[in-house]
Formats: sequence, structure tokens, C-alpha cells
Amino acid sequence: MGSASKQSSNSNKPSGKQAGLDRRARIAELRAEEQRRERRNKVIAIVVGSALVVGAIATGSWIVIDANQKKDAERAAAEAAANKTIDGVKTFDNLGRNHVQTPVTYPQQPPVGGDHNPVWLDCMGHVYDQPVVNENAVHSMEHGAVWVTYNAKATPDDIKTLSAKVTTTPYSLMSPYTDETGPITLSAWGNQLTVDSATDPRVDEFFAKFVQGKQTPEPGASCTGPQ
Repeated sequence: MGSASKQSSNSNKPSGKQAGLDRRARIAELRAEEQRRERRNKVIAIVVGSALVVGAIATGSWIVIDANQKKDAERAAAEAAANKTIDGVKTFDNLGRNHVQTPVTYPQQPPVGGDHNPVWLDCMGHVYDQPVVNENAVHSMEHGAVWVTYNAKATPDDIKTLSAKVTTTPYSLMSPYTDETGPITLSAWGNQLTVDSATDPRVDEFFAKFVQGKQTPEPGASCTGPQ
């Protein structure tokens, strides 16, 4: 009996060969699971990467569109300013453009154009604290500069405000001008406006319209003075 019972117990244990097969099957199952996990991770990575790429493209496209919209808005604003009629602006035609070395008698004080000296003044936002030579300033206006002048009627606040405007505006210059009739005069080639105060809204309108405006005989020419 004892011998039979022992034989029965041994028959329930898997053989060494069977145990090896089971172990290999388990290893294969684990490897298959790992491969499935790797495939899932790759799919997730591809999906996430694609989403990031799409997002980046969308963001980049939005930035480009936004930049283009801003440029379009700036162009539209510039065009509107260029075509705006400013009350009080006087215009002058048939202005000479010869280079001369002798003084020129101008019909306007300050002048708005005409024959002028071959050398222009620095007009990259330059504020002069002394009167300048007409013939040099006229050359600067030929290059598209706005020339701001003032006399003793202008207040210290006016001068401070105008100086701040000019120093931040390339293609502009400023100087005192004793002989002008109004407190403040804004001149561009063939155009001139007189105002009583630097806070007059037409000052900004004049700058927007005439700095490198359509009236400029030589747009884009240098406004940096001789070194």
C-alpha cells in the first residue's frame, strides 16, 4: 500500500521536461507582453509627437498670420496718414533742386524747399540748440525729413515735448528759428504748418504724413550728417 501511494504522489508532479516547456512558455508570454507594451509606447510617442508637430505648425502659422495682419494694419494706417488732409497745411510747388554754394533767398521763413547746399544736416532725430543754415536744412528735407522750428513764443514745455518727438523719429530735425512768425513751424519739402502749441494733434499728423512721405524728392536717401 505504501509503495502504491508513493507512486501515485510522484505521478502528480510534472516531469523535468514539462517544467522546462512551461518555463519557456511563460518567458515567451512575458516577451510578447513586453513587445506589446513597446508597440503601445511607440504608438503613444508617435501620436504625441504628431500632436506636438501639428501644434507647432498651428502656432507658427498663427504667428505668421498675426505678423502679416499687423503689417497689413500698419500699411493701412500709413496709407491713411499719407492721404489725410491736415487743416492749416500750406503747400508750395515748383521748387528748385539745384546744388549751390552761395546763400539762397527763400520766399518762406523757414524755407520749405528750393536750391540748396550740397551738404545736408544730420536729420536722424537730431535736436540742434542753435539756429542752422537754411541751405543745409533744405537738403535734409529733400531726403524726406521734417524740420521742426520754434521761436521765443514757444514755451519750455513745448520745446521739451517737441524735442522728445524728434529724438525718437528718424528723418526729423529741430532747431530754433528767430524769424518765423508763429511759435512753432513744421516744414517738409513743399509743405508747412504753423501751430501755437506742441500738444496740437496736428503735430503728430504732420509727422505721420510727411516723414519720408510722398512729397519726398529723394526717398530713402541718407539723413546721417557728415562725420
